[in-house]
Amino acid sequence: MMDSPVHFEDFYVGQRFTFGHYELTQEEVFEFAREFDPQAHHLDEQAADDSMLRGLSASGWQVGAIAMRLCAEHLLNKTKAAGGAGVEECRWLKPVRPGDILRMEVEILEVTPHPRRPVGFVKMAWNLFNQHEQVTRIVTTPVIATRDAA
Repeated sequence: MMDSPVHFEDFYVGQRFTFGHYELTQEEVFEFAREFDPQAHHLDEQAADDSMLRGLSASGWQVGAIAMRLCAEHLLNKTKAAGGAGVEECRWLKPVRPGDILRMEVEILEVTPHPRRPVGFVKMAWNLFNQHEQVTRIVTTPVIATRDAA
């Protein structure tokens, strides 16, 4: 499927993709938290140990950004993506820790053509795993051009 630009018609319900790995460093956790999520449990190891997370963990928003990067690099940039219709679900199931190596499994949940435009909506579940278990689930709907789009 990935040899030429991928169009809306190339997706089908139940289709799966597995890709990538991203190793999260402690410095990345601190950098992101300082810039975008300055809460103590992302910035201070002692505060993190005392929190319900029981240790330093990445911001869920950082994990979402990593998921976006993995999906863009390995799937979306190979399609005729025309934007996005939104995120329906975002669940941070387990803490993501420095040293975790993240990989993604994408499952196509729905494919719906636009009634008037040469695009379609491809609802997909992004399931992110560390080396042991699932840590995040994001359900999002990219808009992908059809073959007859000019």
